[in-house]
Amino acid sequence: MAEKKFEAALERLEEIVQELEKGDLPLEQSLKLFEEGIKLSRICTKRLEDAERRVEILLKDKAGNILAQPFEEQEEE
Repeated sequence: MAEKKFEAALERLEEIVQELEKGDLPLEQSLKLFEEGIKLSRICTKRLEDAERRVEILLKDKAGNILAQPFEEQEEE
């Protein structure tokens, strides 16, 4: 499977979940979609873990300690 961006993988995963939840697919097609969903889930998990590692690197001080930084949400106008 070609590398996918996180957003595209997540969107496709949501589509698969909706299709499977309908419950009107033949078994073989359901299994095929399930397998695709598992692959997409792994892609999303890997991307999130990579992002988390990058954030931790950015938040380390000179001694290598991770500094807890509160996340400040931007106010919507």
